[in-house]
Amino acid sequence: MAASRADAPTILLVSDQRDWHARQMEAAFAAAGARVERIDLAACGFDTKSASGLTLPGLGSQLPDAVHVRTLSAGSFEAVTKRLGVLHALKRLGVVVWNDAGAIERCVDKSMTSFLVARAGLPTPPTWTMEQPQAARALVEREASRGPLVLKPLFGAQGKGLRLIRGPDDLPRPEEVAGVYYLQRFQANGGRDFTDYRLFVLGGRVIAAMMRRASTWITNVKQGGEPLAVARDPKMERLAVQAAEAVGAQIAGVDVMVGADGAPTVLEVNSMPAWSGLQRVSKRNIAEAIASALMHELSRCALKRRAR
Repeated sequence: MAASRADAPTILLVSDQRDWHARQMEAAFAAAGARVERIDLAACGFDTKSASGLTLPGLGSQLPDAVHVRTLSAGSFEAVTKRLGVLHALKRLGVVVWNDAGAIERCVDKSMTSFLVARAGLPTPPTWTMEQPQAARALVEREASRGPLVLKPLFGAQGKGLRLIRGPDDLPRPEEVAGVYYLQRFQANGGRDFTDYRLFVLGGRVIAAMMRRASTWITNVKQGGEPLAVARDPKMERLAVQAAEAVGAQIAGVDVMVGADGAPTVLEVNSMPAWSGLQRVSKRNIAEAIASALMHELSRCALKRRAR
């Protein structure tokens, strides 16, 4: 979809496929008065002889006014580095990028997310990351007596590849975890069901939240978790906003666990959160909220430039 006005701002929607989320964002940006171009970063590149130094299919020699990064497709380390480099370059060229490459890098790497959340003084489970299998075994031998650990892919999402580690023999071979062991203390919620919370942070505010309930400890909606509507919780919302700020994300899906003592704890921060499950239990149209916030940011930046 595209806006009809000739002076409409151009929004580059980064998504490797035109799925439900991409279609929602196309419609929302068009309704907000923008021209929308969807692109896969794999198709973008650098051209130092071009006006911008970049090649952006569908835009010719023009730069977009803003970029909304919905998904970043998997690839080799080199390919992903190049794609993030395009986002870094767009920001350097003055384009508004949500989320920018720095925030994505900090969230895609779960060890850096944990580091930043902990350094911000926010409650988060004890977490360890190492490459050597011997070091991982020694850690589990030391820590498993205090309760199980969760092994997660360093780069992962949607609850895929999670393992519960109760002893050293539960650890997989290095090649099964891409050579990196990311281990986090398992958090119990004190209830009969397995539940946690997903809060959607946009521009420093929580715009939607849900409880996820499952019959197993993996509560992700993509893994069978049930999304449930919840009342607003100011304490949990403040924690989610602080977690998003800790990683520098304008858009964030913050996963929070409430323990038996009633205290919330940050489990993860996702810089490219899906929201199809959350939308089912939220009155707020999340795609429209994202489009409105990004268009407002464009207006703010334009006023700032005119004031100089």
